[in-house]
Amino acid sequence: MKKAVKSARYRPLAAPELAKNAHKGDAGRVLCFVGSRLYPGAATLVARAAQRAGAGLVTLACLDESLLATVSIAAPEAVYLDFCGTADVERAQLAALFQSREDHALVLGCGLSLCERSAALVESVLASGAKTPLVVDADGLNALGSRPERLRSYAGPVVITPHPGEASRLLGRAVPKHDEERARAALELAEKSGAIVCLKGHHTVVTDGRTVFVNDTGNPGMATAGAGDVLAGILGAYLAACAGELGSRWTPFDAAASAVHVHGLAGDLAAKELGRRGLVASDLIAWLPKAQRKLRS
Repeated sequence: MKKAVKSARYRPLAAPELAKNAHKGDAGRVLCFVGSRLYPGAATLVARAAQRAGAGLVTLACLDESLLATVSIAAPEAVYLDFCGTADVERAQLAALFQSREDHALVLGCGLSLCERSAALVESVLASGAKTPLVVDADGLNALGSRPERLRSYAGPVVITPHPGEASRLLGRAVPKHDEERARAALELAEKSGAIVCLKGHHTVVTDGRTVFVNDTGNPGMATAGAGDVLAGILGAYLAACAGELGSRWTPFDAAASAVHVHGLAGDLAAKELGRRGLVASDLIAWLPKAQRKLRS
């Protein structure tokens, strides 16, 4: 007989406050490998969510020239790295890039599209030797196929945010809808990948393979395109807070659990005002500041 999965009594924490004399570098630098010609909205949502979640500086690595034009209008506070003339971003190039920068978190995968270049980029990031906390979502997860153990090659902490379909591909089996079985699937995926897993859906499960947190915020109105991109952006900002002095009391697991909780809470606040049927992903960003204040209070 299978043993029951027991959830730890974990309570999400509010992201740590900055010191009064903090500058934007202290607030966290997030580098995003997201978006493409066909999915510029993903890059916009990730960047804006990271900014609203408190990141001091969000940088978008652009592999498609169209992103330079579209995202700069929707998220004018972001800055850019131009990879538009690069056919493939090689691991040596990325290793040199990461050594020359002072990023505190990386976000990889949202809207990259399914192509050889995206798969090569994911492989290069994982093999780059970087130790910066990494969020992998969407096409970043799809590039792994059915081999989540490939994430173990990354030198730093990894958080993955699969929906049930992506988790099924990674595990090679279906992910049931029952809460306890979902928790088992998340634990299995954490064990195979070595990553912190946020298995999205009703009662999102967050686990590092030891502690299991089952989230109680969120609603069906959040079942809309782009909601996962918003979560990835929040996670990037919260993982960036693990750097420096803030990291002594704020772990990657804290960042993941709190990002999931606040993301759902923003959805609940938006749905209360707009109705579930009227909710779109950008509404989550609009309500994110209020959700963060509510968690802190």
